[in-house]
Amino acid sequence: MKPWVMAAVAVLAAGSPAWAESVKVKVESGVLAGEATDRAAVFRNIPYAAPPVGPLRWKPPAPPAAWSGERPAVEAGPSCPQPMNEDGSPNTGGANGPTSEDCLQLNVFAPKDATAPGKAPVPVMVWLHGGAHRTGAGWVYDGQNFARDGVVVVTVNYRLGPLGYFAHPALTREAGAKAPLGSYGLMDQVAALRWVQRNIAAFGGDPRNVTVFGESAGGMSTLALLATPSAKGLFSKAIVQSGLGWFEPQGLAVQEAKGVEAAKTLGLTRTASAAELRAVPVETLIEKVDGSFGPFVDGRLLPRTPTQVFAGGGEIDVPMIIGWNSGEDSLLGGPGGGARFAQNVPPIARTIYAEEAAEGDEALGRAIFTDRLFAAPARWVARQAADGAPAWLYHFSYVGDRYRPVLDRAHHAAEIQYVFEYWGRRTPMSVVSDEDRAMASLMHACWVAFAKTGEPDCGGLDWPAYDPASDRLLEFGSETAVRENFRKIRLDAQEAVALPTLGLEAAQ
Repeated sequence: MKPWVMAAVAVLAAGSPAWAESVKVKVESGVLAGEATDRAAVFRNIPYAAPPVGPLRWKPPAPPAAWSGERPAVEAGPSCPQPMNEDGSPNTGGANGPTSEDCLQLNVFAPKDATAPGKAPVPVMVWLHGGAHRTGAGWVYDGQNFARDGVVVVTVNYRLGPLGYFAHPALTREAGAKAPLGSYGLMDQVAALRWVQRNIAAFGGDPRNVTVFGESAGGMSTLALLATPSAKGLFSKAIVQSGLGWFEPQGLAVQEAKGVEAAKTLGLTRTASAAELRAVPVETLIEKVDGSFGPFVDGRLLPRTPTQVFAGGGEIDVPMIIGWNSGEDSLLGGPGGGARFAQNVPPIARTIYAEEAAEGDEALGRAIFTDRLFAAPARWVARQAADGAPAWLYHFSYVGDRYRPVLDRAHHAAEIQYVFEYWGRRTPMSVVSDEDRAMASLMHACWVAFAKTGEPDCGGLDWPAYDPASDRLLEFGSETAVRENFRKIRLDAQEAVALPTLGLEAAQ
C-alpha cells in the first residue's frame, strides 16, 4: 500500500487488556456491563435508536427498545452497511468486520472515577467519524486517553451511503408534510446527541458541557448540525477538522431526481413504491447505488445549507475550532491526481499560484485542491462565526519523521492520531518518535482544554481567537506558531471564485 494511502486511514480502535474489570451503569434502556481498563471505563455497542430495518429503513430514528438483565458492552458492534475490502483489511474509513443495518449504536469512554460520590460532572465530547459519508464507524476510534484526562468521549455510528442520504418521490409522499427527509445520517447524529443529553450523566458526564467534533465527513456533519434548528441546545461547542465548509445549494427536488435514477439501476420503475424500495437487499443497495452522499436541504430538518446559514449569521452560536491539513490533496490519490485536477483550473490560477505552477501541473493542482476545498472554506467559516462566540482557526502541517522521506505535507486525516494521542493498529509504537509524542501531547491538550473551558488554552500557546482584521491562525507544524495572513492572496482568490457559485458574495 502506498504511504499516503496507508497514512490516510486513521484506525484508532484499541484492544482491551486481558485483566480489565467489569463495570456497570444503568441507562434509560437498561443496565450495561462494560469494562474498566487502566485508563477508562469503557462501554461499547450501546443502542441509541431502534434498528432502522424493514419499515424503518429511510425513516427518522426511533427510540431504542429496553432490555432486561445486563447487556454486554465490551465488544464492538457492527459497522453500518458500506463497501468493505475483500481481504478483510480496514477500508478508507478505517472499518472492517461485520456490517448490519442494525448499527445505530455508540461507544462511551469515561474517566474511571467520574461517578465517584461528590465528583463534579465532567465535560463530554461526541466524535463523528469521517469516510465521505459512505464508510467508517464509531468503534474504530478509541477515546481512552481523553477519559484519562477527565473527559467523557462518545463515538457514534450513523447511517451511510444510500441508507444514510437518499430521497425519492415515493418516500416524500409517504413521509407527509412536516417529517424530515433524506439526511438520515444527520438525523441519527441528532438522535445520538439527544441520547447523550438523557443518559450521559450516568457515566459522570455533564450534559450541559458537550463538544461535537469530527473530521472530514464528520466535520461536514458538525457544520450541518450547527445549521440544524433541532440540534440547538444539544451541544455547547464544536470542532471541525478538515470539514470543507462550502455546501452546494441543492434541495430536495434534485435529490429526489437522483433517487429516481438510482432506483432505475436497481431495476425499479420511475413509479416505484416505498415498499419496493425497501425490499431491495442491503447488499444490492451498497453495490449499485453510487454517487456523492451527505446532508442536504429538505426544508424540514435542514431548511438551508450550512453555507447559507453561516452567511446569514443564523448558525447555532457556540465556540468553535476549525482547521485543515497541509496535504488534503492526498484525497487526489497518487502521482497524476494533481495534474488531472489542474486541467480544470482557470488561466488566472497560474498567475496567483505562480510558485506552484513553476513546479508543474501536479504541484499546481494539489495546492489548488487543498485551498479550494478545505483552506478557504475553513477560513471563511471562522470569519462568519467571529462576530458571535469565538472561533479558533488552525492549520496542521506536521509530518512525522517516519514519513518525511516520502511526504512533505500532512495528509488528509493525519491529525486524528495526534488529537486522540493514540496511534492505533496501523502504526507500530516502535516507529513513534519523541517528536511525534510531543505533537500529540500538545494537540490533544488543546482539544481537552477546549472541551473543559471553551478555550484552547494549552501548552502555553498564544492561540488568538480568529479576527478577520488580523487574519491569524495557529499552525501545528515542525515549528508551531501563530501565522498572520496565511496564504491570504490564494485563499482570497478561491473565495472570490467559489462564493458567487453558491449565491453568495465574497468579502471585500
